[in-house]
Amino acid sequence: MNLKIDLSVLIVNFNTKELLQRCLESINNSEKESYQFEVIVVDNASSDQSAEMIKKKFPNVNLISSKKNLGFAAGNNLGIKMAVGEYVLLLNPDTEIEINTFKIMIDYLKSNPKVGAATCRVELKNGKLDDACHRGFPTPWNAFCHFSGISQLFPNSCFLNGYHLGYQNLDKIHEIDSCAGAFLLVRKEIGDSINWLDEDYFWYGEDLDFCYRVKQKGWKIMYVPIIKILHWKGASSGIRQESKNISNASLETRKKAVMASTQAMRLFYQKHYLKKYPSIITGFVLFGINYLEKRRLTKI
Repeated sequence: MNLKIDLSVLIVNFNTKELLQRCLESINNSEKESYQFEVIVVDNASSDQSAEMIKKKFPNVNLISSKKNLGFAAGNNLGIKMAVGEYVLLLNPDTEIEINTFKIMIDYLKSNPKVGAATCRVELKNGKLDDACHRGFPTPWNAFCHFSGISQLFPNSCFLNGYHLGYQNLDKIHEIDSCAGAFLLVRKEIGDSINWLDEDYFWYGEDLDFCYRVKQKGWKIMYVPIIKILHWKGASSGIRQESKNISNASLETRKKAVMASTQAMRLFYQKHYLKKYPSIITGFVLFGINYLEKRRLTKI
């Protein structure tokens, strides 16, 4: 008799074999009595034997081996075609979950029918919050305050720190604009209704865009810090300070990651804000993104 699958865990991997193994081990150690779940890994043409490791050590994982790097959005969309769970969890390979993470988060969604998506507290190795899991939408004002450093001077200001919603109590459950694809739990029916991730985004930005469209449909997105996970962050890209020492990313990959991150900013603005703001604001925004891109490339 086929068991009903409650949760489809979807992981897109690119050259993070060791961290992926730790992630899958943490999933194997999860509490399994309350809900049934499946694990789907889409390997984006990794060159570090990630796929072979999965076949050898995790035979119960549903592995999709892509012959080319599809990117995060297309990779997830490919895996979603196989998913049969009532809920879908987008999970990064450089994360480690706690034993009752799935139960707590599914229980929360089941008890809150107006919530379309949720994240837990995503924590970096140093114990600090991965601020990408607790986002406001990047309006021109929010983005200006963030990248100019004003928001750091006034972290508790609703007006000046809307980019990361720093004025919120991070120890309590509350609504947010967006969370990160590192841990994004979604009702499958909602993802299906908006055609999941926008494949115009290759790497970065697709989670923000997805959350924007979920909220446009009238669903809430919640931050639920009653459970936490570990996120090494940036292991695939190699451009994050937190994971430079453990990343195997080549110089070419790091450059592609920088370009993808700023291109995602341009795409998001063009898709969602271009018609909302006058051309002079658009000019300032695009100038700022171009400047940021050049600055990041010089730091590689």
